Order: sequence, then structure tokens, then C-alpha cells
Amino acid sequence: MKMLVPVDGSAASINAVKKAIEIAKKYGNFSIKIVNVVNIDHISGYKRNKKLWSQVDGSIISENDEKTKLLEEHITASSHKILKSLIEKLDFAGIKTETEVIIGEPYEKILETAKNENFDLIVMGNRGFSKIKRFFVGSVTQRVISDAPCPVLVIHSDMDI
Repeated sequence: MKMLVPVDGSAASINAVKKAIEIAKKYGNFSIKIVNVVNIDHISGYKRNKKLWSQVDGSIISENDEKTKLLEEHITASSHKILKSLIEKLDFAGIKTETEVIIGEPYEKILETAKNENFDLIVMGNRGFSKIKRFFVGSVTQRVISDAPCPVLVIHSDMDI
């Protein structure tokens, strides 16, 4: 059986990893894939889609292509370090574990990964947005629950795991 565990560094996502480990050890035969999805479009002060006309052939090119590539490489490297640190701090003994950093819209990439890799369960944190804030900004967890191809177990940040 396969579990997908998206992490964002929040207490709820760390609790989700701990719960996934608990499930894997209790029921055996589970593998865990921990993903960190980063949306660089949400990085403060960064504008990804500034377009310019190419003076060579008239096509549209992005002024930020090189900056975007460097930013993605930097974020990916940093995220891999964070995931590695998480793996080292928790006891994954006997559990097949994989990590991946994905660039894109978090809920879309989580759903895409769950579907394309045939996961049996998604275990993820819920930051505990108020109902009002969730209405205006949306929630990655809510969107994943709505469209997931498999069951979703939601772990709150205040859970004592």
C-alpha cells in the first residue's frame, strides 16, 4: 500500500508524517512518499510571468526565464535539505520512504501525484484556517479532499502524536 504525505513545514504537516509512520508500522506493507510542493508564484516580490517580445523572431519570451530557473533550483535544493532533515529526525525504520520536491500549484500537484502514482491514502495536515479565511483564500486540504482519487486522512496541528 502507498501513502502520499504532502509537507509544508507546518506543525500539522509534521504531525501528518508522524501519523503516516504510525500507520505504516502498525499495519505493515506501506510505503511513504513525502512531497513538498512549492509554488514560486506565491513568493513575495517575485513576478514569474513578465513577458517580452523577442526582437529576433517576434515570439513572446519571458524576461525571467533564467531567474525562474535559478530560483527553482535554489528552492528545490533547500526543500530537499528540509525533507532529508525530516527523514533523519523521525524513525522510518522498516518503511520504504521516498521524497520529492515539486514546483507548481500545491493542490493540483498533490492530486496529480496521487492519481498518476496510484496512491492508496493521502495523509496531510490542516493548518486550521478559520471558516472565514478558508472561504476567501481557499484551502489546499479542502481542495485535495474534494477531488482526491483515494481516501484523505487530515491531521490537525494541535494533535498530540
